[in-house]
Amino acid sequence: MVRLDDLHPNMAANLLALELPQIEPADWITPPPLAEATVALVTTAGLARRDDRRFTPGAVEYRLIPGDTDPADLQMSHFSVNFDRSAFQQDYNVAFPIDRLRELVEAGEVGAVAPHHYSFMGALPDATRLEQTGEEVGRLLKEAGVDAAFLTPV
Repeated sequence: MVRLDDLHPNMAANLLALELPQIEPADWITPPPLAEATVALVTTAGLARRDDRRFTPGAVEYRLIPGDTDPADLQMSHFSVNFDRSAFQQDYNVAFPIDRLRELVEAGEVGAVAPHHYSFMGALPDATRLEQTGEEVGRLLKEAGVDAAFLTPV
């Protein structure tokens, strides 16, 4: 991960000038114990299945990743001169830790793997543009009985 000091001064200044959205506190939700919870993965690695349309820079939509997808079938659309994709190419669990999640279920530490997972495109300077699709995915997760989401920001 690149540090702010490593960036060109103009790029660093642009990032520092971004307004951060104000997020109001929501009602607290008490999930079931993790050993009883259904967990989904949500990533900003821009992952898509080989047959899906790949993400374009600045995309605000998401890709649905069925739980039975072979992770070797996932491609990363996320690219940046500041991001090294080689770790994902060597082990998809870096950005999409489905094997680790399945191991936690097998060990009885997590109740179940969700039937679907979600991928967004990262590196979106104005995160407020994701509000509508983020709410949609939240609703879909709730309708699927997902109790918790493991976020993998890339």
